[in-house]
Amino acid sequence: MGRKAHIDREELRRLVGEGRSNADLAAYFGVTESGILQAKRNAGLAKPMLDHGKAIPWKLNRVHNQTGPATNLRNLSAIAQGGDVPQPKINTALRWAQRLVDGGLDIAYGPEEGFYETPVTGPSHIRSVLDDALAVLREREGLPGER
Repeated sequence: MGRKAHIDREELRRLVGEGRSNADLAAYFGVTESGILQAKRNAGLAKPMLDHGKAIPWKLNRVHNQTGPATNLRNLSAIAQGGDVPQPKINTALRWAQRLVDGGLDIAYGPEEGFYETPVTGPSHIRSVLDDALAVLREREGLPGER
């Protein structure tokens, strides 16, 4: 087993500040990109990981991971957690969720059929996810609460 590479935190901080890629940093320090990611986490330089479990509480079948509903739910979740989501993706996710809410529909999931729209019965999952995202967007924009 080889000796553990030393990555100077101050040097890492300086290079990250210059906008160097993980591949460049790995080559510079003579470690893997995984080693760079770990060093960035340890130095407090990595963005926190987002948890989409509230927005997507189901265990998704791999074929459904990149569908429109899964992507929109992840984007709404990222917004609600303060993540950096490009404006076109924000717009798409908000329009999709608002269409469901306005139509009295909710989103559901089954491992065989994937995501499907269903009439709201009880608390609405999509309304909850949408409300969380809208609350953060309003706060960013300095807008008042309720829609």
